[in-house]
Order: sequence, then C-alpha cells, then structure tokens
Amino acid sequence: MKDHRVLSGMRPTGQLHLGHYHGVLKNWARLQNEYDSYYFVADWHAFTTHYSEKIDLETNVSDMIVDWLATGLNPNTSTLFVQSKVPEHAELHLLLSMSTPLSWLERVPSFKDQQEKLKTKDLSTYGFLGYPLLQSADILIYKAGLVPVGEDQVAHVEFTREVARRFNYVYGRESDFEEKAEAAVNKMGKKQSKLYRELRKSYQETGDEESLVKAKALLGEQQNITLGDRERLLGYIEGLGKIILTEPEALLTEASKMPGLDGQKMSKSYNNMISLREKPELVKQKINKMPTDPARIKLTDPGNPNKCPVWQMHKIYSSEDTLNWVTEGCTNAKIGCIECKKPIVDGINSELAPIQEEITTYQSNPNLIQEIIFEGSERARSVARDTMEEVRDAMGITY
Repeated sequence: MKDHRVLSGMRPTGQLHLGHYHGVLKNWARLQNEYDSYYFVADWHAFTTHYSEKIDLETNVSDMIVDWLATGLNPNTSTLFVQSKVPEHAELHLLLSMSTPLSWLERVPSFKDQQEKLKTKDLSTYGFLGYPLLQSADILIYKAGLVPVGEDQVAHVEFTREVARRFNYVYGRESDFEEKAEAAVNKMGKKQSKLYRELRKSYQETGDEESLVKAKALLGEQQNITLGDRERLLGYIEGLGKIILTEPEALLTEASKMPGLDGQKMSKSYNNMISLREKPELVKQKINKMPTDPARIKLTDPGNPNKCPVWQMHKIYSSEDTLNWVTEGCTNAKIGCIECKKPIVDGINSELAPIQEEITTYQSNPNLIQEIIFEGSERARSVARDTMEEVRDAMGITY
C-alpha cells in the first residue's frame, strides 16, 4: 500500500495532549507503516484564529515535532515537515482561489461552527473564510489519495474533491489530449496497451467499476510512462481530460474516546486537558479534581458510573477486573471517588512515562530536530514543485 499517499497535519497553537495522542498520533504511527505518509506542522493555519495573539511559533513547531517523534512517528518512514517551509502551498492556494466560488467556502460546515464557538475572536477575515481552500491546497499539492479524518471532517475532504474536479475540468482539456493519450497507451507495450483499451472500453460502455479499478492498478504498475502520461490516461479512462490534481478520499478513523477533565471533548480551548508533558503530581491533582456523579454527595451515597465523566477514562485505562471493581464499589457505595480515580492516575502516568523519557532525549539534541525538519521539508518541497510545474503548465503560466 506504500504507493498510496496519506497526508495530515496539526496546528501548532499549544501543547499536545492525550486527546491528540489517542485520537491522532497513534493512528498516524500505524498508518506510516502502511502508506507513503506525509505529516506536517500547519503553522500558517495557526493564524486563522490566532492572528492577533503572540504565539511562540518557533518553540511550538519544534515541540510538536519532538512530541511526534516521542509518540512513535519515524522520519525514516514518514515525511515530517513544516508548512511554511514549502511556499508552494501558498502559490497553489492563490491559484485555486481564482476559480473557487465564494459560496463553496461559506457553506463549509466548520465555518459557521467555529464562528459560533469562538465568539470572542474577530473571525471576519479573508484568512478564516479561505482556510478550507488552504487545507485543500495542502492536500492537493502532494496528490494525496487518502486523508485520515473523523466523521466531522469528511466535509473538508469532499470540498477538496470538488476543488480538484473543478480545476481539472477547467484546465485539464488539452487541445491534443486524445493524441497524447493514445501515444501514452502505445508506450505501455503491446500486451499492456491491449488490456488497458479493453478495460477502458468496458468501463465507458457498461460503467463496470471493477474495470476502472483494474485499469488504475494497471497504470500504477507501468514503468515506461511518465507521471504526466499516467494522469492523462487516468482521465482518458473516465472520459475526462488530463487529471492534474488528484481527488482525495477520506480515510475514516475512529473518533477519539478520550474525554476532557470535565467530560467534554479534550481540548486546549476548553481548558480540560492533560498534556503529553504533564508532571505526575499534576496529573494526580487534575484527575482528583474531576467532577463525579452529582448523586454521590456523601461516601455512603450510591452512584452511577454512566453519569460520571471519570468512568469514560476508566474505559480507556482500566482492566476488566478494575471496571468491575469500580461498578461494584460505586453503585453500592463501597469506595470513595478519590479511591476510584487512583487507577486512572496510575494508568495515565504509566502511559506518559516512556513518552516523556523520549521527549527528554530529543530535547537534548535540538540540532537533530532541525535536521529532521529541514530534510522532511525539502523532501516535501520536491513533490510540491513537481505538482506546481504541472499546474502552471495547465494554466499557461510557464513563461
């Protein structure tokens, strides 16, 4: 599956927490062994909601890369880079903005949701309205076929698909497209070109999806054609023009089950998080202050674990025996809330200990972190440059 590229990123607006670890980073670490994985620090995106705040971005970017490495991301397996180190993102964003309807941006679900949640911030800016298009540019410039997202982010991937489809429709119609496509087919060799034409005919005449899948796989195996020819032939199969920008698919990931200290989703914005760098004594203090079942006013009052935010954390950190002990002790008023919370404190600190040890190791070698950022960003930029050459060529701005 390494021929499939995955791309995702994070904004460096603060410390990473357990929600990031369970909801994103563990998944990224798994995907890097299955796909050609690109993960980036979205430092430009930090300005969409924090443009007026003093953020130490340099420190945040470095800390984020350190935390990624400490939680299992491997720079030899994944491409780890910083968005602003690849200025081609901004160029593609600008060029896509010329053909993207304003109404498309205004209907993105998160646009109104974020405005509602962040009422205290002035978000009536071009940058905030246009950030979904910058996200699309981030994806499309690497021709990422898969974008790992939760269900609430699928709309962003669909928006990106629409942007790519519109761009390909407007700029992918070469005057000599069929001649170039046929010439590319002939480069494949007699046997392979015959199979390609059969699959193309089957798909176009009967709509056989299996033929389309086989044809795409066949093109992926070809060594005798250029990347431009491959994209031209992908469009030729579907009766389109040359496919310049690849339409990504959403790679649905399981939503994080990590609750915040108040039972809501763990988030820096809600001030309910435990960071990956939290000291053990502070973890204990924060967990012990968590609200519990309001029915348990006194130790002798029976409780209901399902009405207690602490129970959600038990589901993550406790064994089956401990879960049974909590259920029995809470519903029959045999244990107090502080006693109930102890296994969670121990579980979190045990989870964080090896991560924090790795963080300390990486922090002692800042030159290594800068080297990883530089090499990853250069590798990413090489791919981005190739895409922009095709984009400029399609738009006629190669002079």
